[in-house]
Amino acid sequence: MRLPRSDRGRVLFVLALATAVTVFTATVPLLRDWFDLRVYHGAVDTWIHHGGHLYDYRVPGTTYGFTYPPFAAVGMLPMALLGLRTAIAVGLLLNLAATAFVLHTMYVLTGRRLRRFGLFGLAVGVCLLALLEPVRDTFSFGQVNLLLLALVLADARLIAHGRSRWAGVGIGLAAAVKLTPAIFIVLLLLARRPRAAATATGVAGGATAFAALVAPDASRFYWTDAVWDTSRIGRLAYVSNQSLQGVLARLADPAEPSRAVWALLALAVLGVWVWRARRALATGDVLGAFALTGLAACLVSPITWVHHLVWLLPSLLILAEAGLRRRARLLWLTAALYVLLCSSVVWLWFDDASGIDGFVGSNAYVWITLGLLLGLPVGQRRAVERRPWRRRASATAPAPSTPAPASVPAVVSQPPAPSESSAARSAGAGGPVGATAAEPGPGRAPAAGPAPARDSGRGSSEPTGSTRPVAPKPQSSKERASSYTANLPPS
Repeated sequence: MRLPRSDRGRVLFVLALATAVTVFTATVPLLRDWFDLRVYHGAVDTWIHHGGHLYDYRVPGTTYGFTYPPFAAVGMLPMALLGLRTAIAVGLLLNLAATAFVLHTMYVLTGRRLRRFGLFGLAVGVCLLALLEPVRDTFSFGQVNLLLLALVLADARLIAHGRSRWAGVGIGLAAAVKLTPAIFIVLLLLARRPRAAATATGVAGGATAFAALVAPDASRFYWTDAVWDTSRIGRLAYVSNQSLQGVLARLADPAEPSRAVWALLALAVLGVWVWRARRALATGDVLGAFALTGLAACLVSPITWVHHLVWLLPSLLILAEAGLRRRARLLWLTAALYVLLCSSVVWLWFDDASGIDGFVGSNAYVWITLGLLLGLPVGQRRAVERRPWRRRASATAPAPSTPAPASVPAVVSQPPAPSESSAARSAGAGGPVGATAAEPGPGRAPAAGPAPARDSGRGSSEPTGSTRPVAPKPQSSKERASSYTANLPPS
C-alpha cells in the first residue's frame, strides 16, 4: 500500500487509522479493568491510612497483592491522596507521556529511513503501538512497564549523544522500582561505561536504602522473604508467562519445572546476548544493544507477563528500519510479527497447552523474542538526530537568489578591437575557464574588485583599469559577512 503524499491525505489517513484503533479498543473485550493499578492504589491506601502491612494487602476476592520492591510503593505514595478514578486518569496520562517519549527516542536513535516520515510517521506509530497487546495490556492494567522503558531509553539517548554525565540515573531508578531492568547495568559494563554503571548502581542502592528508612518492616520482609517467593506473583504455568521458565512450567504442569534446566537455558541466552550486544556496541549501535538487552531480560526473567513485552518495541522498530533500508522481506517479517503480537494468539491455549500445537501456540511470544535475540539486524552505525521531525529548509523552500551588490555599478562592456575578436570568440566557445567565469551570466552579479591580471598578448572583453568606473564605496569583508546573513553568498 502506498502512503499518501499530500498533507491533506496524510491527515485523513491518520484520522481514519485513529478511528479504527479507537473502535477496536472500545468494542473488543480486551480491557483488564485497571487491575494492577487497583492493586497499587489499594496497597498504598491500606498502608498509609489504615495501618496495614504493605505486602499483606490483597485485592478483594483474589489472591493478588503488591509484589514490587518497597521503593516502588514509596514512589506511589501520592496515590494515597487520590481517589481510584483520579489515580486511573493520572496513570493514563503518565503512560501516554511515556509512550510519546519512547517513540521519539527510538526515532532519534534509528537511521534516517524512519525519520523521513516526520510527524506523520509519529502519528501512525502511536496508532500502531496502541494495537500491540503488550501496550494495550500496560494501559488497561494500569501497569508501569512503559514508564520503566522510558527511563532506560533515556539513558540510551544520553549515551548515544555523548552526554554521559547523567547516564545511569534512569536505569538505576528503573531497577529500584522493578528488578528486571538491573540487567542494563551489566550492559553498561559491557559498553565500557564504568561511570554510568556506577551511577546506576548507586542510584538503585540509594533508592532502596531510602525506602528502607521510610518503610523498614516492609523492606525487611521483601528482601528476606517475598523476593524469593514467585508464587506471590502468579502461577508459572499461566499462559501469560512468556518466559523460558513459563515454557518449562507448561511442559511440566502440574509438576514443578526443573530449575537446573531453566538455569542452563538462561545461561545460554545470556551468552548469546553478551556476544551480540558486544558486537552491536563495537559499531556504536546503542539502540541495538539496548534492544537485545530487553529481549534477554524477557527470556531469563522467571515471570514475564504479556504486558512486560513492551521491551520488544525497540527490536520491532529496528527490524522495520532495516527493512526500509535493505530488504523488503524484512518489512513483511515485521508486519507478520506485529500481527501476531496484536492477535492475543497465546490465549487460545488458556485452558490446555498440551500437545504439539499447545507447545508452539501457547509459547508464541517466547519464540518471537528468541528469534529476535538470534537474528535482529544490529551492528549498524546510526546517525543520531536530536530533532527528527524538524523540517529542513532545503525541503520546504528554495534557497534565496542573491541580488547584485548595490555598491558595484554596472559595467559597460566595450566591443573588442579587431585584432582581439578571434581570441574573444575562442574564449567564448569553450576557452579557458577563467575567461568565461569573468563574464556575468543570466541572473548573476558581476564580480566585485579589480579584474585579474592578464597577459598583454591576449585580448579581453573586460574594461581596462583606466576605463573601469571606480566603485564609490567598495565592500569590506565585514560588510560582506553582514550581507550574507540576510542573503546567501553567490555560488
